[in-house]
Amino acid sequence: MSADSRFTHKIWQEEELSKMVPGGVPFPMLSDAGGRIGAAYGVYDEGAGVDVRGRFLIDPDGVIQAMEVLTPPVGRNFAELTRQVQAFQHVAKTKGTEATPAGWRPGDPTLKPGPDLVGKVWTVWKPKKE
Repeated sequence: MSADSRFTHKIWQEEELSKMVPGGVPFPMLSDAGGRIGAAYGVYDEGAGVDVRGRFLIDPDGVIQAMEVLTPPVGRNFAELTRQVQAFQHVAKTKGTEATPAGWRPGDPTLKPGPDLVGKVWTVWKPKKE
């Protein structure tokens, strides 16, 4: 969502995003003309008439689970956004009985939160070397 028009979003999706993300962004882009929604989330710059780059992952109950706000010269990471959505979906699917460690991807080991895990995360979670 941004203060840009839906027509600007259409061109951006067709001419830019589809070249950066195979098939383009797989979710609808919404227009926040006037910045009402951006203002509610604290990312609308009234003087410039734009929403500052912000990302909010909101669960089906309307609770913000994650947020990131970036200054205009810094780009976003679509792969990280997708990874976080998958991680939140996995945690929701397990009803919180599993947690996803940093850098988790589908198929990677998860953590089982509880007293037995305290002080032993590194014996359970072995991050991949990049």
